[in-house]
Amino acid sequence: MNLDGKKFVTAENKNGLSSNETVFHYAQNGTKITGKYKGGPIEEGLIIGKQIEGQKIEILYQCLTTSGELKAGESKGIVSETKNGKLKLEFDWNWLNGDLSGGKSEYIEID
Repeated sequence: MNLDGKKFVTAENKNGLSSNETVFHYAQNGTKITGKYKGGPIEEGLIIGKQIEGQKIEILYQCLTTSGELKAGESKGIVSETKNGKLKLEFDWNWLNGDLSGGKSEYIEID
């Protein structure tokens, strides 16, 4: 399942920063995954990652919040397809700075 040219919004992210106003734009070339995101409390964010096997991906992300805070984190996830043919991302993640907390999040593809 290739993420190239796909856009996602947050469906669930209880302990994280992204909201349903945050839009993620992904690119994928082979196993390399890159992306940008912004919206809601995130002024600007960047993603670098890789597809490790089949539906499994690992990413590192960093962002500047609208309040001027720099945040960085890592996540491991699964890419799946919904009944209506859209992609869904499910992540276990944690921050690499600040309080080092983590959580689970879900993102759904949009047109």
